[in-house]
Amino acid sequence: MSRSFFLGLVLAGAVTPALAADPGSGMNPVAVSMFVAIVLVTLGITWWAARRASSADQFYAAGGQISGFQNGIALAGDMISAGALLGLAGLICASGFDGLIFAVGYATGLPFVVFLVAERLRKLGRYTVADVLATRLSETPIRIFTAVATLVIVMFYLIAQMVGAGQLIRLLFGLDYLYAQILVGALMICYVMFGGMVATTWVQIVKAVLLLSAGVAIALLVLASFGFDYNALVARAIAVHPKHEAIMMPQAYAGSVWQSLSLGMTLMLGTAGLPHVLMRFFTVPDARAARVSVFWAVMCQSGFFALIFVIGFGALAIVAGDPTYLDAKGAIRGGGNMATVHLSHALGGNTLMGLVSAVAFATILAVVAGLTLTGASAVSHDLYARILGRRSATERSEIRVSRLATVGLGLLSVLLGIAFQSQNVAYMISLAYAVSCSSTLPLLILALYWGGLTTRGAIAGGVTGLVGAVLLTVLGPPVWVKVLGNPAPIFPLDPPTIVTMPVAFLTAVLVSILDRRRAPAASMSQVVSA
Repeated sequence: MSRSFFLGLVLAGAVTPALAADPGSGMNPVAVSMFVAIVLVTLGITWWAARRASSADQFYAAGGQISGFQNGIALAGDMISAGALLGLAGLICASGFDGLIFAVGYATGLPFVVFLVAERLRKLGRYTVADVLATRLSETPIRIFTAVATLVIVMFYLIAQMVGAGQLIRLLFGLDYLYAQILVGALMICYVMFGGMVATTWVQIVKAVLLLSAGVAIALLVLASFGFDYNALVARAIAVHPKHEAIMMPQAYAGSVWQSLSLGMTLMLGTAGLPHVLMRFFTVPDARAARVSVFWAVMCQSGFFALIFVIGFGALAIVAGDPTYLDAKGAIRGGGNMATVHLSHALGGNTLMGLVSAVAFATILAVVAGLTLTGASAVSHDLYARILGRRSATERSEIRVSRLATVGLGLLSVLLGIAFQSQNVAYMISLAYAVSCSSTLPLLILALYWGGLTTRGAIAGGVTGLVGAVLLTVLGPPVWVKVLGNPAPIFPLDPPTIVTMPVAFLTAVLVSILDRRRAPAASMSQVVSA
């Protein structure tokens, strides 16, 4: 079966359910047409990229030929996900100031990547984070651990994107949530299986430009509705919300200093440990291009999050006070994640709603493609090529394993997207950040800056942080209460970073000091300078 025939099958699967949806269920023809256009464009990019992904270097890292500017826009596309467009606006609409905390926290994450890891990472790595750690630690155990940690982080992040996609398509086409998940999963598998990093990068670039343009348009229309008076916008939002002036003050995080500190640590430091973000620094030709990438990514991301302040309060002021967009219980129809979509309809009718919905869908597709490629790379490059099939693996077999892993990750993400369908997507992303802060980040920092780290210390610290973050997340409010339905959490802090990250660092340091079987390795700074 040729690639073009397979792409045609996927496109048919994407378009047919949308056109078959019952018009009476609220299907938006303009949105459907724009959705189909987005799918066609992205599949076209994938077809073009498939011819350039014949080697492992091209498949994983686009041959290292992406410019700093291009990679910066793509990196911004990674960061400005469904959690930003849908989840953050929904959080601000529901909780006011609490949503702004997430927006500011996410915006401050990328500069930490520059100062802590970006340049050193580019000098030492090839495709994945494990490549960097393996330059000075025992390869087999460190690759196994890093691959597992990468898959856990990727799955948490994927859940958020799949939930947003399912809710969006259900609202847009009237499709059942299950079929929406299957549709997104099929497209995601297609992009990564055939296009690799080249397709993922260009889909991210197209999506980032569309998303920034849509954000500017919505923000300007919101401000125009209030005579470009931001104070009038906020005053209307306060009047509409049941808690009124209270939404301008911290609520969920006001009662506990430790809770607030834990959230701040998670949002600001989590980016520096996200495998799919770090993997982007291997696509540029040198360390200077890596720095340029982060500059442009920060500019785009910060600008977009500034727009979210307007969009979120606009959704609260315009949508939350209009019965047209509310269900029988007075909640936003389709869930809080759909506040931005309803706002676009209120401002520009079906045309703007169709554009925003299509852009939101492109956002989700681009991010899940990047995440899936990262997870598949952990399986094929770190586990298969470097450990399981070290003697027999070829580039062709490695890419084949990566494609099989892509299918597996796609199926798993669909199942998890169904299980977590009621969660806010911005909130779910913060859980991925918590795992990142407690597993990959401590190992990277210690490996790059402390010469005394040993393999045993790295594994002990990483496993402690990873298991602790996942376990305390399950025992905490996000899973124990909101997913499993228990009345109260066993562990009160959400996220648990303030506990798990220091424990991971401390464990790695103590075990390394006690590990007398190995002489301390040379400082990584010396390796880099050399």
